[in-house]
This record gives sequence, structure tokens and C-alpha cells, in this order.
Amino acid sequence: MSGGALIAPSILSADFARLGEQVRAVDEAGADWIHLDVMDGHFVPNITFGPEVVRAIRRHSAKCFDTHLMISPVDAYLEAFAAAGADRIIVHAEATTHLDRTLQAIGALGKAAGVALNPATSEAVVEHVLDRVDLVLVMTVNPGFGGQRFIQSQLEKIRRLRTMIGGRAIRIEVDGGITPETAPLAIEAGASVLVAGSAVFGSPPYDRAIAALRSGDRSG
Repeated sequence: MSGGALIAPSILSADFARLGEQVRAVDEAGADWIHLDVMDGHFVPNITFGPEVVRAIRRHSAKCFDTHLMISPVDAYLEAFAAAGADRIIVHAEATTHLDRTLQAIGALGKAAGVALNPATSEAVVEHVLDRVDLVLVMTVNPGFGGQRFIQSQLEKIRRLRTMIGGRAIRIEVDGGITPETAPLAIEAGASVLVAGSAVFGSPPYDRAIAALRSGDRSG
């Protein structure tokens, strides 16, 4: 059912005392991308890490660094994260006044661009910037903390977004509450990338946890 899904473990749930080692471990266990949740204590009620941590762990994996900036204002930090080793920079539609300009700036830095939507934000806000992104991230929890429960109402948003995207080469990523139980629901709705924190780092061995998400194995 979810055999084509890409799995992007979120290092938010990793052991920060062993971050480089943990990045290598999930890379070797079959992760497709490495998801970096950057939080500023302002846009969201938590603080995680900045560009220097991204730079430090970059040498531990050649996989795509899927960098999710939950920060506001965001524009002033794009260049720093690009230089640190981000491959894709995802910004929140809610965190920038001029979304089109911000996405242009990411592209000018030579990076793939993505847009994230909070649960209360309509997919309509990305309609006129779809040609500037290769990914739309649907938050299936309210951002700021790991380990939250999946918000079921976001499945209909994913379906509407899939219709809006049409034939464009744009992936839908989901972030929040992803488990072997919720992964198939997200995939059925139209998602093709699953971000998972505790479902990977909290459920070793990592190769088995990643395989369970990819296959939709509800036995976990």
C-alpha cells in the first residue's frame, strides 16, 4: 500500500549527545532522506538547533538533508542553512509575508524549495507558488514538539492538495504522528514522503522500523 513512500527520519527524536552517529545509523538502515526540524522558540514553542549543527552532521550522511525551518522571520537565515549543507529548504507559509519572494530566494541559492502548512492553514495558500517548489509539507500535528497524535482532518487536505498539484512533479510530505498505523492513511490520501521521529528513533532496530513504515505494516 505504501511501498513507494520515501521515509525521512526526523532527528528531532534522536539522541542529541550522539547525533552524528544516529544520522549514520538511520542512513545505513535505509532512510531515504534525513529530516531536520529547526525550531526557534518564537514561531514554535521549542528550540532545537541552527546551521552549525547542520554543518557538523553533514559529513555523516550523503542523503538529502530535508531542512524544515519552523522559524520566523525566515528569510535572513536561508543563506546560512544553504551554506551549512541543506539540500531542500522548507519554509512555512505562515512564517513569511512574501512567500513567492522567499521561494525565489531559496532557488537562487541552488536549493530545492518546499512549503509547509500548519493544520489550520488551507492548501489554497500554495496554489500560486506551486511552480516554485518540488514539495509541499502537510503538518499532521501542530508544530513544535515530537511525539504528538496524528490529526485525522489533515487527510482531506492532502487529498485536495493532490488534486491541485495535478501532473506537476511535486511531492506531498507529511510530518507528525506517523506510525505504521497512520502511514497507510497518509499514503492513500496522496502523500509520498513520510517524516517519522519517534516511530524510527524510538523503535529500534531502525531498519525494521523504517521497513514497517514503508510497507504499512500495522503490526509495528
